[in-house]
Amino acid sequence: MSPHDQIRSPSAALTHTDHREAVLEMPVSSDWMDIDNAATRRWHYGAPLVRPSRSGQLCRLRQQFRREANERHARGAGDRQLRLLAYSLVLGAGASPDEDWNTLQAEAEQQGYAIGARLHDVAVPVATGYFPGTRDSRGVYTPPWKRPGWSEVERLIRGGFATGVIVLDRHNISSDDDEYHAVIRQLGERYQAFIHLVIPEEPAVPT
Repeated sequence: MSPHDQIRSPSAALTHTDHREAVLEMPVSSDWMDIDNAATRRWHYGAPLVRPSRSGQLCRLRQQFRREANERHARGAGDRQLRLLAYSLVLGAGASPDEDWNTLQAEAEQQGYAIGARLHDVAVPVATGYFPGTRDSRGVYTPPWKRPGWSEVERLIRGGFATGVIVLDRHNISSDDDEYHAVIRQLGERYQAFIHLVIPEEPAVPT
């Protein structure tokens, strides 16, 4: 199970209706201005401030680095397959990444890539008052650069062992746009490597 399934579940965040009910559950006050001020503060600080989706921009940047890596490989590697690392983020210490790895292996074979190593991390929640997509959001889980498995991914890519990493979806890396964007650019600009997703970034949701 991908961490992204848990993030998107109804229990992961308050719905708009839940939030309105929460606003109405204020203690009774004899001063109507106190009530109005409390409601205003609660709405201002509690309501998610949604920013436009960057999925399209992030997808194009990721695909740009992938295209460039494939072109370089085609010019200089002959018949040798391009090598990727398989990476998965599991939801608990007892969870197995095997199901994800089977999917990643099948996708790699279909795309003509070879899997060089399999790595995974256990998702560790971080304390946050925001959720992905809000103005001041950050990832629900520890950033990738603080995970031992992802650090090994970067070490192997930096050493030339692989030209990229294949993951099930972007949420295995980060649900936060800024964190995800930083990882794409780090691999692409610094190491000429890329990320391949089995499930592409979600399209922008109409408002």
